[in-house]
Amino acid sequence: MVESTLWLFYNLFTVIILKSFPVFSPVFNPDTIFANNEMSLRDIEIYGFDYDYTLAFYSSHLHTLIFNIARDILITNHRYPEGLRKYEYIPNFAVRGLHYDVQKALLMKIDAFHYIQLGTVYRGLHPVSDEEVIAMYEGSHVPLEIMSDFYGKSSHGHTMKQFMDIFSLPEMTLLSCVNDFFMRHNIDYEPVHLYKDVKEAIRDVHVKGIMYRAVEADIGKYICYGEQSHAVLKKLSEQGKKMFLITNSPFDFVDRGMNYIVGKDWRDLFDVVIVQADKPSFFNDRRKPFRRVTDRGALLWDRIHRLEKGQIYKQGNLYEFLRLTGWRGSKVLYFGDHIYSDLADLTLKHGWRTGAIIPELRKEIKIMNTEQYVHMMTWLQALTGLIEQMQVHRDPASQAVVGEWIKERETKDIFNAQFGSLFRTYHNPTYFSRRLSRFADIYMASISCLLDYDFQHTFFPRRTPLQHESPFWPEHSPAGLDDLFHIPKLQS
Repeated sequence: MVESTLWLFYNLFTVIILKSFPVFSPVFNPDTIFANNEMSLRDIEIYGFDYDYTLAFYSSHLHTLIFNIARDILITNHRYPEGLRKYEYIPNFAVRGLHYDVQKALLMKIDAFHYIQLGTVYRGLHPVSDEEVIAMYEGSHVPLEIMSDFYGKSSHGHTMKQFMDIFSLPEMTLLSCVNDFFMRHNIDYEPVHLYKDVKEAIRDVHVKGIMYRAVEADIGKYICYGEQSHAVLKKLSEQGKKMFLITNSPFDFVDRGMNYIVGKDWRDLFDVVIVQADKPSFFNDRRKPFRRVTDRGALLWDRIHRLEKGQIYKQGNLYEFLRLTGWRGSKVLYFGDHIYSDLADLTLKHGWRTGAIIPELRKEIKIMNTEQYVHMMTWLQALTGLIEQMQVHRDPASQAVVGEWIKERETKDIFNAQFGSLFRTYHNPTYFSRRLSRFADIYMASISCLLDYDFQHTFFPRRTPLQHESPFWPEHSPAGLDDLFHIPKLQS
């Protein structure tokens, strides 16, 4: 029978993989800087930084703080049920880059081709069956017109919101918890109102200064890796590089954090410091002028004719920044954690080089460097070849076998039990990965990765063969594995 022969090949492949797998060694250093676009540090004269999650890295306590405050705002200010206080922040529930269908109250992962990754659609804290998802969306493809807008927002008829920054993890978790409460208690609610209320509550945590005051009161609890950021800034300064800071955070908050990370003389390192910049509109709106801020936070009324070292400026816009500094084009490298708000406009409209800070890389690379993961990926590569060859057998028994193999290719749980890897769906890049590769020349886990490179270093993207090209170098697979894919056709 063809069915038994298929399993014979399957078992043969398993034995060959186990016997021929090379001696294991870790694949990547977590401190590696990865390139999407060739870039040489010798061409970079000016380095720019965002503050939050770029110079200042936060502990997990911050997400718990944001969740708890926003949850309490919903109860106190928006009259949500008192029972919501029983919900606590779930640190490993969501990952960055997920989409949220505002009208359907569904959180999900979407790939680079706008397809929903089945198995990663959640209503509240529970998964939605593949059958229900396919029925709701008439398949698993999300049309362009309902996807989020350019900056990942749900606006102008777009019903999807994409959560792109690290601060959004508490927001996704809070949305899921409130949805879960309403469903558990059979409470009829309007999903659009819920989304807007949670969004407003999260915004209040930032805009009203509640989070800032809490962090400033116990800064050692919330900020970590400060000495590494200091070392990078010091190294750049010693090399005579110009540096600037553009952040949406207020001056008092940044000043307190930078005093902790660098010291009271932190402003001496930067040629320009801009706070409350209101990115991404900072990069597009020409109307907002710069305003000088005193050390005590008072706003001055004088016209700004130059951006002076040691001074603090608020708002403004990039066009005025370029006019006053002359810092244009590819000699400028700007680092940020938000692919849209920090990097997209700079690379598309202004020709700056861009570096994305992706802290999640450390965890994912650590997993990828395990023997379990490397064995699994090698086996899945072999299994994919086996499926490709054996799918020609159309009898029901054979198709059932192939269907089991296809399910085996799903590798979500190894990274995150609910949503898998930040960078991949089962086999395609995620929508997040697609935007990362378009808007970031380089990306890394933290700016401390710069400490491992000199300032003459050129970053090269790996030349990955296109689908119609043949690889001209050995892949990470056991010797002779490709020969196994030349399987003679079986007789049905």
